[in-house]
Amino acid sequence: MNYGQIRQYDIANGTGIRATVFVTGCDRHCPECFNPEYQDFKAGQEWTETETNQILSYVREDTNSGVTFLGGEPMQNAAGLTALAKKIRQAAPDKTIWVYSGYTYEEILQDQQKKDLIDACDVLVDGPFVDALKDPGLYFRGSSNQRVIDLNKTREAGHIILFWPDGR
Repeated sequence: MNYGQIRQYDIANGTGIRATVFVTGCDRHCPECFNPEYQDFKAGQEWTETETNQILSYVREDTNSGVTFLGGEPMQNAAGLTALAKKIRQAAPDKTIWVYSGYTYEEILQDQQKKDLIDACDVLVDGPFVDALKDPGLYFRGSSNQRVIDLNKTREAGHIILFWPDGR
């Protein structure tokens, strides 16, 4: 797995102050992609134990609310991110893990490796960005087709539960 950047403090990609991991690699090539430079699977640097330890130190900080995985496409880096999410859970079980994906929740459920990743996460922002549906008033997403899914409540209910009941 390669990554393009790691942020210690990020307030734009999930609730609270979060650490963020931007993986590289995505073959979906959505028009108006948020991070086109991260579509190349060879871009960035190779993830090592050094980066894992760095993220674990960030997530242990009292001011940190959790970690967010973005890309590129996290689902195309699912194995590496699932292993990282499990280590984060062990190190900081009270912190949340968000993941952004151009895949929909329903598509993710069709692939066991992708499903394993969302099973290790708390919130999924799903669906491709669609410029015609762009809405800057939405919380933590760019277009109205995307959903912010509370994965824990969704697993309990057996159907999708949005993070914000009003859908914003």
